[in-house]
Amino acid sequence: MPGSRVTRLELFFDLIFVFAFLNVAGLVSVEVTTQAVLSGVVVLALLWWCWTTFASLGNLVRADYGLLPVFGFGVMAAAFVLAISIPQAFLNQPDDLTGPVVFAVAYLVLRALTLVAFLFALSAAGRSRRQLMLISLPAAVAAALVGLAASASRWVPAEAVLDVRLALWAAALLVEYSIGLFLPYTRWSVASAGHWAERHALIVIIALGEAVISLGLGPGRFDRLALTAPVIIGSVLGIALLATLWWLHFDTLLPSVELAMHGTRGPERITLARDVFSYLHFVSIVAIVGTALGLKLVIEAVAMPEAAPLPWPAVSVLYGSVALYLLTGVAVAARTFNRLRPTALVAAVVVGLLAVPAAALTPLVALAALVSVCGALVLVQRFSAGDARTRIKTSVSAEERVVEEAASEWRSRHL
Repeated sequence: MPGSRVTRLELFFDLIFVFAFLNVAGLVSVEVTTQAVLSGVVVLALLWWCWTTFASLGNLVRADYGLLPVFGFGVMAAAFVLAISIPQAFLNQPDDLTGPVVFAVAYLVLRALTLVAFLFALSAAGRSRRQLMLISLPAAVAAALVGLAASASRWVPAEAVLDVRLALWAAALLVEYSIGLFLPYTRWSVASAGHWAERHALIVIIALGEAVISLGLGPGRFDRLALTAPVIIGSVLGIALLATLWWLHFDTLLPSVELAMHGTRGPERITLARDVFSYLHFVSIVAIVGTALGLKLVIEAVAMPEAAPLPWPAVSVLYGSVALYLLTGVAVAARTFNRLRPTALVAAVVVGLLAVPAAALTPLVALAALVSVCGALVLVQRFSAGDARTRIKTSVSAEERVVEEAASEWRSRHL
């Protein structure tokens, strides 16, 4: 039974997702269209399900014991091939292997390895056949849909191949994600609330780190990012925006949700873990990767020799992603505590309303306006809920102190 600490193997596995998230942003940034955005969301959804499946395995048993590291390294290799095939996930490139087939095969290998690892761990733990079937059946149906998507060019007119592949991938993901709806009725459990919360906290940090890398790499159309005053100002504003997103998630929201997880027992814990972490955290990841894409487009605009307003696709991606991130925080609080966060809700509405005039502003002014709204929300939440924030911080500090004292006592006796 795992403890509340994330293993180093899990952290090693997560490093691949920095590269994968970066490739998703690169995939969409080539041409920001509705179809490209949908393709990026589908890719993120399958990456997230691969990640959350491995996270579930690590919550059931320690991922670095016995044969599980062997499965883990195999999953990492398949995930890396999946990541490098993202730019060709739906369309072929001349003189390369068939991109959609490579993408599909990497996904199927990854899911097969995680499924075998799950079956191995569950069988060793004496779990019922019903649970084993619940894990296996949706994966088999999804595999059939993925196979159809990979072979679409053989039985679909050329002009409809991309749309059919997107539809089949979306259907496969809906089947995969439906597993969560049945978990409370199969005596599934979250073995360690602390581990589950920490895993999801780390993947959010990884997504924010990808946004920093994306911002630093700048636009792909230039050999290098020119060191001009607008580029430096845009970079500083981008870091400020990401810092506000970090604060809004990690200051009190995530610690309070983790405390609620620790205090929840029975089937309610699995539904809370599913809704808040498996589902709503995915929306947060989409919003962060979208913000990274928006910042990349802003830096591209300010790096141009002549200043011009941000194109509407860039404005909609940047402002829409930040608004989605704020709304996700509202949904997390509503699901966990049955109450709204009115300040965050108002801020999300303001961000949405500002998107229209932002299209007429210069890129730096549009970005500064967004940073101002998010910064104001941070200040309001910091000083308007002082008592609640103090209680949360005190509870977290007390728990950390108790854990450290218990660990120190054990070490003094056994080491």
